[in-house]
Amino acid sequence: MAFQDYMKDNHCFGCGAENTLGLRVKSEWRDDKVAECIFHPQPHHCSGSPRFLYGGISASIIDCHSVCTAIAHAYKQAGRDIGDGEPIWYVTGEMSLKYRRPVPVNGAVILHAEVISYNDKQSQVRCTLSSGDKPCVTAEVLAVKVDNSWVA
Repeated sequence: MAFQDYMKDNHCFGCGAENTLGLRVKSEWRDDKVAECIFHPQPHHCSGSPRFLYGGISASIIDCHSVCTAIAHAYKQAGRDIGDGEPIWYVTGEMSLKYRRPVPVNGAVILHAEVISYNDKQSQVRCTLSSGDKPCVTAEVLAVKVDNSWVA
């Protein structure tokens, strides 16, 4: 199951299981360090050109995949399964994107994210969104830990 499936009370537009109108980003560990998300763009996710993904959708799925990777990593560092015990939540503190090439909407896109540094208050995550074997968008995301009152 995806990280997001274990996160209770997550109403996020990008990744919340509780948001039936959202993008439904799903992330899983690909290996010990890298999390993977396979996202299937819909035709209405297009930019001005109906052939390419709207940049804001690219940013949203990178944001959610990266922050959820930080959350999953924090659970792993705590020796717990996602959702066990006191919830761990992170939010986006900063995000820097480089749009390298247009992202086609006619097939799945793959995101790979990895926590490259962390402490008890924040995690730095590097993420790449690719179409086929071509990187289209790269990002650095600073995920900041928040207390549980944030979701209340």
